[in-house]
Amino acid sequence: MSEKKVVYITGGSKGIGKGIAQYLLNEGYRVAVSSRKKENADAAVADISGDAADKLALQSDVRKKEDEEAAVASIVKQWGRLDILVSNAGLGVFAPIEDLSHEDWNKMIDTNVSGVFNSVKASLNQIIDQKGYIFTVASLQGIYFNAKASGYNASKFAIVGFTQALMLDLRQKGVKVTTILPGSVSTHFNDHTPSEEDYWKIQPEDMGELVYDLLKMNPRTLPSKIEVRPSKPPVRK
Repeated sequence: MSEKKVVYITGGSKGIGKGIAQYLLNEGYRVAVSSRKKENADAAVADISGDAADKLALQSDVRKKEDEEAAVASIVKQWGRLDILVSNAGLGVFAPIEDLSHEDWNKMIDTNVSGVFNSVKASLNQIIDQKGYIFTVASLQGIYFNAKASGYNASKFAIVGFTQALMLDLRQKGVKVTTILPGSVSTHFNDHTPSEEDYWKIQPEDMGELVYDLLKMNPRTLPSKIEVRPSKPPVRK
């Protein structure tokens, strides 16, 4: 069995997931990243620096419990353990309610809510055995509502509630659970292309540093819900 702790990051081919993967690799963890398309996971693993023996690319659509079960099985086969889940895969469709389709609603709920449930259920036995850690990546829109975001708000409010209840279910088993609620992050989310104009936003590596700091925290202390914002956003006129 690997002596290094093993992390599984869903939606790890870019953005927040990739930033967390790189940071944790730098700090001596073994990291598996998944994407709906294997070629995207392969590209991310090739791009992030670290020993090839400490990186694993996986295909998994979190909406399919069988995919998540297979991903976890691959991780355990590769390294003999799974200590940490970062349930990061998510998407958003933004439109006023008149224009929000049933298809887009279902896509968000299936990915952002059921997908997290599938990842947690697939990983749970391993993480309980290792007395590990579960992170979910929600959003500030999981506690604050916005126009044109009814579906996204619903999915992120749901995952905040799910994660906090999960924390209560698991803390007596020695498992820590935290949901992270980021504000503006420099990623490709919602068809955005990161650029120098994103200098003021949270950077993906900042999210990695946050996860690492939480992993290092004394076991007696559990920050179960963390809001994180850009420290100095531009003033909008």
